[in-house]
Amino acid sequence: MNTKGHPLGIRHVQTLLLFLNLTVNYIVRLSVGVRVVAMTNKANNNETFPQFDWTEAEKSYIFSSFNWGYLLMQIPGCFLVRSLGAKLPLIVATFFVALFSLCTPIGIQMGDWKGFCAIRLGQGLCQGLMLPCIHEHLANWSPPNELKQLGVIAYSGTYCGSILALLGSGYIADSSIGWPGISYVSAAACLSWCLLWFFWGENEPGSSYWIGSDERNYIESCLKSGTACPRDLIPIPWLAILGSVPFRALVVVHCTQRWADSTMEVQIPSYLDGILQVKITRNGLISSLPYMVKWIMSHVYILIAHVAIVRHLIDQTPLQKWIVTISTWGPALLYIAIGFLDRANAGLVVVLMTIKEGFNAGSSIGGTMNTIALAPNHSAVLLGIMSVLSEVFTPLTPLVTGIIVTDPTNRSQWQIIFCLIAVVFFLSNWVYIIWGSSELQPWDAGDFLHVCTAECSARGDHHDSPDLSIRGKIMLRDLARRVTEGLDKMIPDQADPQKNSRPKLKTEEMNDDMAIKD
Repeated sequence: MNTKGHPLGIRHVQTLLLFLNLTVNYIVRLSVGVRVVAMTNKANNNETFPQFDWTEAEKSYIFSSFNWGYLLMQIPGCFLVRSLGAKLPLIVATFFVALFSLCTPIGIQMGDWKGFCAIRLGQGLCQGLMLPCIHEHLANWSPPNELKQLGVIAYSGTYCGSILALLGSGYIADSSIGWPGISYVSAAACLSWCLLWFFWGENEPGSSYWIGSDERNYIESCLKSGTACPRDLIPIPWLAILGSVPFRALVVVHCTQRWADSTMEVQIPSYLDGILQVKITRNGLISSLPYMVKWIMSHVYILIAHVAIVRHLIDQTPLQKWIVTISTWGPALLYIAIGFLDRANAGLVVVLMTIKEGFNAGSSIGGTMNTIALAPNHSAVLLGIMSVLSEVFTPLTPLVTGIIVTDPTNRSQWQIIFCLIAVVFFLSNWVYIIWGSSELQPWDAGDFLHVCTAECSARGDHHDSPDLSIRGKIMLRDLARRVTEGLDKMIPDQADPQKNSRPKLKTEEMNDDMAIKD
């Protein structure tokens, strides 16, 4: 359909809100690395505020506690989003993330590192709802021809949040409000977003007060599938999903990406402090620089991909494989090179880290967004499964780092960490090259397990029992027959049967229709 009549609209406002949500949540999530450095390093601490003497193992527990909570909420979050939509779960989760942030300074003073772990666990539980909500919301609001562009804009909030967390946290910790100020600023950002989402966020175009009829009709016509059955009535084909080779390949590459990201997101400040001995304000600036480049390069990737598809230079699946290859093998080589550098090559380390993140910017296009290409009807479920499997590893990465890096100033120990990431990147990409795909999967069809009744399709009735199969239809018919026979026995015969007869039940009408068809 022609989009020139409404190039900008409420769907772009929804995308901007998703971008801001990822931004504020990633500020909360990633500021912990700079905060721990500020709280444990006397040279980088505002002396007005408490100082803590935590071991490397205790720091690794703090870093990993968030991921355990994040892991636990992935699958429950998918079912919650399918039932309630994205608006309510997302605003409630972000609101509680803000409350946990406000409680962080007093929680640390009362419970030391264990109190910090408990708060991070709670924030992880809340943020576990974030990606299923965002994925479902994009699937409901994005016309297929705009999906990648809107998806990249929304998910680039992770880069913006990473930049603000790493860059701003250092300056806040060094200011008059010290490291507790990081919690207060991030909480204020989350609460501000909740106000915007409350007034502007909507689950779907049909329920939006602000959207125009032209844009609503455009989105709904683009998203109209072969079946008119409501999405939450379509059964989830669990066996087909788990047996899908393209989905398994996507899971493998996503797991390795999360392994690398979760290691570097929280460990970059420690590496810069231990190996390069960078002051905390410059630490935050240098830590955020790679994410600035990654943010810019994500739009370069999407522009190149858009031109290649529009001009028919390459098919979708080979294009995705090229993007994933560049996003994994490029960083793998640079991780190995970084491991051989020390303080004398500090400038080169920063340059290589920045180039590494530039290569890696295509990971969301070739990875996360590909779940919508494979199965738009089940995209939130796919993301939930993928996140659970990948997040099994992410709580382990800080623990593994804590075991290997016992001395943050020892370059050879960090070299092991970087080489491990490189090997995992290299092997996972071979899996995706061989078995990956971007084609729509047959098990995404609305009638793969479920033939929606005409009445259900016409009305979108969520209360009628779905017609799951012939066997289910026969069981329902037999049950209805027994119930009606029991009711007939309870109602005595009268002289005027027309006067006392009960109305036909809906199941009886269904049986009559089936008998006519037979």
